[in-house]
Order: sequence, then C-alpha cells, then structure tokens
Amino acid sequence: MAENSKIDFNQLALDIKQWGKQLGFAQVGITDTDVSDHIQSYRDWLSRGYHGEMSFMQRNQQLREDPAQLHPGTLRVISVRMNYLISDAGFASTLKNPNRAYISRYALGRDYHKVLRKRLKKLAEKIKTVCESLDYRPFVDSAPLMERPLAEKAGLGWTGKHTLLIHPCEGSWFFLGELLVNLPLPTDNPIEPQCGNCVACMTLCPTGAITQPYTIDARRCISYLTIENPGSIAEEFRPLMGNRIYGCDDCQLACPYNRQSQLGEENDFLPRHELDKETLLELFAWDEATFLAKTQGSPIRRIGHERWQRNIAVALGNAPTSIVIIQALEDARTDSSELVKEHIDWALNQHYNQLQVVTRQTSRLIRIVEKGLARDA
Repeated sequence: MAENSKIDFNQLALDIKQWGKQLGFAQVGITDTDVSDHIQSYRDWLSRGYHGEMSFMQRNQQLREDPAQLHPGTLRVISVRMNYLISDAGFASTLKNPNRAYISRYALGRDYHKVLRKRLKKLAEKIKTVCESLDYRPFVDSAPLMERPLAEKAGLGWTGKHTLLIHPCEGSWFFLGELLVNLPLPTDNPIEPQCGNCVACMTLCPTGAITQPYTIDARRCISYLTIENPGSIAEEFRPLMGNRIYGCDDCQLACPYNRQSQLGEENDFLPRHELDKETLLELFAWDEATFLAKTQGSPIRRIGHERWQRNIAVALGNAPTSIVIIQALEDARTDSSELVKEHIDWALNQHYNQLQVVTRQTSRLIRIVEKGLARDA
C-alpha cells in the first residue's frame, strides 16, 4: 500500500497502453470487475439450452459472475485485443470453390491462446518494473470469464448483433485477452453501439443461428457444429455447411465495419501448412499421425482426427459429384469410426442421389434422341 501511494496511476495507465502497443496489441483498455448488467441475459441464454453440449458454460457460475473471485485481490481488468486478419485472405475464392476446404481465418495460424498469453505476461512484467506490488493473472479464453462484456466496458468495441465485439475503425477480426491486476487504475469508457438497423449478419448466417439480435443458438452455429459439438451433426445443417470444415466467418464477412478492418502484424497468425489453399480431398487423406503433426501448435488440434474427418465428410457430400470423391469416401469408410461412417454414408447418398438424377436425365435425353432418329428414318 505504501508503494502504491507513490504511484501516479493515471500515468501508469497511459504507460500500460503504450507498452501494450509495443507488444503487438492493437488496443488496451481498462475496466473494473463488475459484470452485473450481463448476468441475467447470460442465465437466460443458458436456460434456453443455447449452449448445446458446452457444459463448461454452466460450470463455475460464481466465478463467471464475479471476475474478482478468479484471482483474489483483483481490482481492475486490463483488456487487450490483437488483430489477426492478413492481406489477401481469400475468403470469397475459397467459399466459392466447393472442392476447397474453408477453415475459419482465426485458426489458420499458430494457436492464439499461447501467443496472447505470452504477450500478456510480458506486459505484466513491464508493469512490475514500475510497481513491484503488482499481483496479476492472465487469461485468454481459458477461464469462466465474461471477456466480451469486460472488453466492451474497457472501450475496445461494442457487442454486435452477432455477439462479437466490433471496433468502429477496425472491425472485428481480432482476439481478446485479459490481465487481472490488483491496481486501482483509472477505467475507460465504453463505446456506444453502432449497429443501428443493420441485420446483415443475421440475414446471411447460413444456418439462422442468430435467432434475434445479440442472441446466438450455438446448436445451429457452424462454428459450434464443427468444433464444439462432439457427436453427430444434424442432417438439416449438413447441406448448409458447404465446404466449411472448421468454424465459420460468414457473420463477420457480412458486417460492414469489416470493410475497413486493420490487418494484423503478427507473423504467428499467418497460415501454416498452406491450410488456406488445401482441397477437401487432400485434407481427408490425412491419417491421425499426419493430422497431429500438421496441427501441432494449432487451435485445430483440439477437435481431434475423428471430428476432422466427420467435418470433411460432410463437406465432401456438398462438393460436386465425381468418381474421385465417391472413391475417397468409399475407401475411408472401412476403417472409420461409427461417427465418421454416419457422415460418410450421408455424403455418399448425396452423390448417389445426384447420379440417379443425372442417369434419369440422360435416359430421357436418349429416348428423345431415339425418337428423333426414328422419325427422321
């Protein structure tokens, strides 16, 4: 306490923001730990079952509703964001090519959890050179913490109708992280919401997962279906997934604020192993050893090889029918788990049905030609 009385916390807050930018953060904001305005809406969301199989969203509610309990002595939350969009991201070209695999932009590079946590620790070490009494704990999407409400309060953006944070000048292509500290730093002011009457994200969501403004039914969301969902993907959603095999960026692509998004400067977020260019068949051919090797240090690894195959099988079912695709599905079926077989069988049925349509059309065309030839004769 004696040490703290000698510190100019207003200046320290300014210094923290400058140090954060030097460490690669696009913005640093500071807020208190009060999230009471968001508790009831979160409870309502859970009561509707919108969290699906994500049981962790229900656990540790006391900690989630009071961030100070996560780290006793916490007075402030230093909230940071780091941009991850790269130039020539190629969203449209991949989505328009049904034989290519679409992986959510955030997951193409190195695992952001590790990158941001490391930088947050460096930021804390910098603060400690000025304030030895600092006690801190970093978080990056790794604890029961309402990070978006806290980031919103810290002035990093407002929560859009798709529930992601939006910055008025930099869009939403960024990661969030938090540093819980025991310092009475001055807090920042939130930004007024600026979505207005825009409903682009709701209209363009492939599966209608944004059930109303600011509310997502995760059970319908492609990101949930391909990442968090451990079991079978409901058949009603499979055709709507297209070639998306890990996550979905459609709501962000629809947002007008992302037309002016700032590019990230972190090389760790550049695509690895050319995952932004691979075809579905190339990725479907990965055995488990290859999957583990290629996804080392990647957020993709946590879904495991089985879900990876499940997701790609669905995408292959949505791809244009070809003998190569049918053969790849048939070959993989023998050694696949029951979960993967279910989705392979669905994909094969998609192609066999298409072949039947083509066969009927061809037979009809042949009959028409034969009649024409007989008449001419």
